[in-house]
Amino acid sequence: MHVAHFIQRCPPALGGSESYFERLAQHLRACGDEVTTWCSSAIELKEMWLPSQSPATALTEHLRRYRPVAFPLRRYLLKALSLMPHRPLQCLTAPCNPVCPAMWRDAGRFDGPLDAVHATAFPYSFPIACGLRLARRRKVPFFLTPFLHLADERTRRQYTAPHLRWLLNQADRVFVQTKLERDAVRAAGIPVDRIVLQGLGVDPRDVTGGVRASSGEPTIGHLANASHEKGTIDLLNAAAILWANGERFRVVLAGPSMPSFEAFWNMFPFRPRVTRLGPISELKKRDFFASIDAFALPSRSDSFGLVLLEAWANAKPNLVYAAGGPGEIVRDGIDGLHAAFGFVPHLARQLNRLVNDSELRTRLGDAGRARLAPEFDWTDKLEIVRRELNGFKSRSTFFATGRRPVTCSSAL
Repeated sequence: MHVAHFIQRCPPALGGSESYFERLAQHLRACGDEVTTWCSSAIELKEMWLPSQSPATALTEHLRRYRPVAFPLRRYLLKALSLMPHRPLQCLTAPCNPVCPAMWRDAGRFDGPLDAVHATAFPYSFPIACGLRLARRRKVPFFLTPFLHLADERTRRQYTAPHLRWLLNQADRVFVQTKLERDAVRAAGIPVDRIVLQGLGVDPRDVTGGVRASSGEPTIGHLANASHEKGTIDLLNAAAILWANGERFRVVLAGPSMPSFEAFWNMFPFRPRVTRLGPISELKKRDFFASIDAFALPSRSDSFGLVLLEAWANAKPNLVYAAGGPGEIVRDGIDGLHAAFGFVPHLARQLNRLVNDSELRTRLGDAGRARLAPEFDWTDKLEIVRRELNGFKSRSTFFATGRRPVTCSSAL
């Protein structure tokens, strides 16, 4: 089977959808399939919109990178074009997009082996539209993993904008990660038989075994793009309430930061209590999880939160807002704690519980780790996708030969 993946960025870019599609491609290749990834050349988020220092367009057998275009008044011109009531045009002109004209051109020309197209992730609709163009031209099935962010009404509106709902309706199958996301896709008019509830997984071997660096006091970890949307600012504001009352603990932030966070950070009064690691490698991620006592992701935007599973793999409890994917995955008082969405004082109270109760941390962390094998096994999750891909490819083959696709149980 030959599959084309379309995504806004790919490794070494850091991100949940980027890491998931890389994992899926590895699984498919281990099962004997061929995967070619089509993505922008952006590594940092800002390189999708601003002049980039990343490598120029590169086309290989397994990877096709395209440099986004940057031009004066880009945002304003795209915004104006995106207001036109033409859904395909809106997909190509949303201002957040990595606009790669050469990707669109090649999607209209590519004539190599192809059995299916699989695209991600909202709201970056330009690469998805390119994937749809290729699938329609080649008459192969089109699969979509949108990773809808649904925590608050503003974010929900952004991720279910009319042009994005149009893309959902073009897909032969839509893979969703939570029941909340499934319900949102159904509300967008997608028939239930075209929605596949998948969920994500973790291989504990990838994220455990690190070396603990002790600070001598409880340590709360946060691994994400430092931003308001990911809850970084809320977390530090909650921590500031406790620090002002004399509590002793440390916060460790890992991951790149957004400009809005830097403006907040420059005015933050408790900077000496915070360790900023910046982007970290997969090896350093193991040390990060080994060195913390609890993990906090009070995100306003995550559709799932793969890092929550990585924290559980290290027997660390999770603190999340009671909203979105994280609110559905983490069970309050069982394997983590919930805080009322957007309510920093309640977030501070829940954070204080984790800081001061080591027995609670151990109980919650152990309960989370116990869920991984039965509920969040990577091979099981990836095979759901492969079975759907093979199901479309093998329909005519089955009637001709009587053979069904073989399940792959490769361990990655």
